[in-house]
Amino acid sequence: MGLKNTHWRFRYIVTDCDSLYKMYAIQNYTKTPEETVALGFRAGVDINCATFLGNYTQSAIDKGLVNVTDVDRALTNSFGTLMRLGFFDGNPRKQFYGNLGPKDVCTQENQDLARDAARQGIVLLKNSIASLPLSPTSISSLGVIGPNANATQSMLGDYAGIPCQYISPLQGLTTMVQTVYTQGCDSIACEEISTDEATKIASDSDAIVLVMGSDLSIEKEDLDRTNITLPGKQSVLVSEVAKAAKGPVILVILSGGGMDVTFAVDDPAITSIIWVGFPGEAGGAALADVIFGLHNPSGKLPVTWYPQSYVDGLPMTDMRMRPDPETGYPGRTYRFYSGLTVFNFGYGLSFTSFDHTVLIGPPGTIYLHPKGSLVCNSYQCEQTGVEQFSFDMQMQIKNTGNYSGCDTILIFSSPPPIHKAPQKHLLAFDKVCLLPGDDGLVMFTVNVTDLSIADEDGKKQILLGEYVLQLGEKSQTFNVTS
Repeated sequence: MGLKNTHWRFRYIVTDCDSLYKMYAIQNYTKTPEETVALGFRAGVDINCATFLGNYTQSAIDKGLVNVTDVDRALTNSFGTLMRLGFFDGNPRKQFYGNLGPKDVCTQENQDLARDAARQGIVLLKNSIASLPLSPTSISSLGVIGPNANATQSMLGDYAGIPCQYISPLQGLTTMVQTVYTQGCDSIACEEISTDEATKIASDSDAIVLVMGSDLSIEKEDLDRTNITLPGKQSVLVSEVAKAAKGPVILVILSGGGMDVTFAVDDPAITSIIWVGFPGEAGGAALADVIFGLHNPSGKLPVTWYPQSYVDGLPMTDMRMRPDPETGYPGRTYRFYSGLTVFNFGYGLSFTSFDHTVLIGPPGTIYLHPKGSLVCNSYQCEQTGVEQFSFDMQMQIKNTGNYSGCDTILIFSSPPPIHKAPQKHLLAFDKVCLLPGDDGLVMFTVNVTDLSIADEDGKKQILLGEYVLQLGEKSQTFNVTS
C-alpha cells in the first residue's frame, strides 16, 4: 500500500483478469474465496478484472474478513478516476474525444508511425560479408520463402487492436523488386516441407529472404513453447534453401521471444539474420525498408537468446535469478546468467560502423556520506542511506562507415563481485543518429543510488569497492568508498 500510494503515486489498482480467481482456484494460495478478497483489498486492489470481487466481497464482509472502509476506499479510488476521465460529464459525444473513430486512428501520420515503430524495433543479428542492404537495381528476382512470408494477422502478436491495413513481408518486398514466393511449409508448425520447390526458387533467384518463426499457435499468453528452436522442420528448410542459393540468404525471424538459431549463425551460406518480433500491421513494409537500405537498423535485443540446452537442462518453473555453483544452476537474465548464449541482451548490428570516445568519465573515487546506514531497508532508496551524489558522463560517437545510421548506446554497471551481486545491470541508454563521417555527443547523469542492487531479501545496497561502467564499446572503472 505504501509503495502504491507514496512512491509510484498510483491513483487506483486494477488486477490482471481473473488473477484473484486463479490465486484461489488454481494456485490454491488461499483456502476460501473470501480470504482471497481480503488479501486483495489488503494489497491495495481497487478493481478486479472479472467478477470475483462482485461475487465474494459481501460474504467476506459478513465473515469479518473485510471492512466496509476497504470497500469505500476502492470505490473512492475507482469513481475518482472515472470523474477525472469525464465519465459523469454528460453525453460522451459532446466531450473532447467523443467523436473519435477509425478515420482518426488510420490517418497517414499514424500509419507512418506504425511503420517507423516497426523499423526501429527490427534487430540485425548477422550480416556477414555485408550482404545487406540489397540494391533494388541489382536484384532481378527475389525468392521469398517461409510460413511467415505472407503473414498478416500473426504480425500483430497478442492483444492487438483492429489494424488499418496489413502489409505482409511478401507485400512489402514486392514493392521493391520482382518476387517469387512459396510457403515452403505446410503450416507454421512445419511438419512437412516442400524442399524441391523452395530449392528451385533459391537456385533461380538473385537473393533469398526466408521468413520463419512462430505465431500465436506456437506462443502466446497461456501457451508456452516447450523448446526454443525454430518450429518443426523450419531449420531443415532454411539449411536446404541456403545450400541451393546462388546469392545472399537473409533469414528473418518473426517471434515473440528468442530462438536458438545457432545453426544459422554458424552457416556461412546464411549471410544475414534479422529479428522483427511481432512488428505490427506495417511489419512487412518496415522489413523491406531495412533489407533494401531505406532504413538502417538500430534495434537491440530486449532479452537474452539462450541455446536449447538451457531449456533442456533446467525446470522452467525454477525462477531463481542468481546462479548456484553447488548445483550447477546457471541463473537467469543478462544480470546473472553467465553461460553460453546465442545472442546477448542488448545485441544488435548496423549497416555502418561507429567509433566511441569517452570525453568525460566517472570520477576515480566516489565517497559516500552515510545518513545512519549504507543499507536501504525500504523502496525509498533515494531518501535513505546516503547523501545524494551524481556525476555526468559524456561520449563522442562518430559514424565511421558508409551509411547514415543511429547508434543505440547502452550503459551497464558491474558492481563489485560480492554478496551475490549481479554481474551487470543496465543503467541507461540513448540514441544518436549521424550521417557518414559526422560525430555527435551523448550525455548521461548517474546518481549514486542508480548503482544500488537488491539483495535476496529485497534490501537495496550500494556495495563498496571497484565498479566497471560499460559505455557502448568502452569501459571505465571507479571506486566507491565511505
